[in-house]
Amino acid sequence: MTLVVILTVRCEALDTFRAYETRAAAVMARYGGAIERTVVTAPDGAGLTKEIHIITFPDEQAFSAYRRDAELGAVAHLRDASVVHTEILRGEEGPDYHAAPG
Repeated sequence: MTLVVILTVRCEALDTFRAYETRAAAVMARYGGAIERTVVTAPDGAGLTKEIHIITFPDEQAFSAYRRDAELGAVAHLRDASVVHTEILRGEEGPDYHAAPG
């Protein structure tokens, strides 16, 4: 299962957000999940930035178990203090557009 997660983050709370994400990634790993890639946008005029994550989990059950994890819940206050909005898109691996060698 592949997720594209778009997080809108308060620029002044980036350290708090990154502390949360570091803990979340450790919890994710226990369920076979991983943040495969992140992309960060430039801050906007309102003091917000977006961080886009490509996340994988073995299946929906693993993702659900991660979301219910008590350790993740214990650091939710860090997320609440830094994240303004979250959009989660569920998808699957798409075509490989890399040029073939030769």
